[in-house]
Amino acid sequence: MLSNNPVRRDRIDVEGTMLSYLSAGTSSEIPLLLLHGTFWSRVWQPVLPALGEAARCIALDLPGFGGSGGELNVEQATVPALARTVLQAADALGLEKFDLAGHDIGGGIAQHIAATSGRVRRLVLMNSVMFDSWPVPAVERFRDPQVRAATTVEDMLDARTASTRGSVLRELRDEELADYLSPWRDPARVRSWTAMAAAAEPSYTQDLVPALQDLALPTRLVWGRDDDFQKISFAHRYVELIPGSDLVDVDGKHIPTEDSPHAVAAAIIEHLTR
Repeated sequence: MLSNNPVRRDRIDVEGTMLSYLSAGTSSEIPLLLLHGTFWSRVWQPVLPALGEAARCIALDLPGFGGSGGELNVEQATVPALARTVLQAADALGLEKFDLAGHDIGGGIAQHIAATSGRVRRLVLMNSVMFDSWPVPAVERFRDPQVRAATTVEDMLDARTASTRGSVLRELRDEELADYLSPWRDPARVRSWTAMAAAAEPSYTQDLVPALQDLALPTRLVWGRDDDFQKISFAHRYVELIPGSDLVDVDGKHIPTEDSPHAVAAAIIEHLTR
């Protein structure tokens, strides 16, 4: 599934903060909004050209992440608070009804929006947090304010280097790794990341289960089967408990868009267009 569909980076003002997003594709009846978690919109870049053949795609950077302005504190970085920010961005972009995809903690935000907003047609969860699968210990330790205060840019770069390499089966090229790491050279983005880590709370996804069961929204889980951070066993549990959901597993770890971009794009497109 090769595509020459161009990927653009644009910005939009959301409540006085300039938010950055990657976009691909042209107008479609139902656009696709894509969310990141502890990484940034870069995780969606490998599949955006192909996804843009099927829909207008928008991969948003949350405040204080990627190319976006602003800085998150712990209260602003909770799943419900970030869900409100995403819906404000959707309003600013003119998206009333949309398909929604989420990776990592972005999948937790996506579940919250799907369960509470009435604006999501179809849902995609890629190696997403769910139930009590999160936070992993490397994230949970940032609940300690002293740990957050002591974290330097150099500390973050070291940690994100290890995490990024550990999230992909193949060996990333030097320029790819540098691209993934580029936001963490900014102290404000380091503070935003540690705020998201401190706000990680499994009750946010556990409490959504009854609403998701009642909603039975068409949902596809796309999973790198060798993920060490979000185990595929949680994806199997989701499919067992949540009506309307199914699972496509692919070669890869926590960022399967890097290991299996064609398979990931095909699974998402098939879900959105069937």
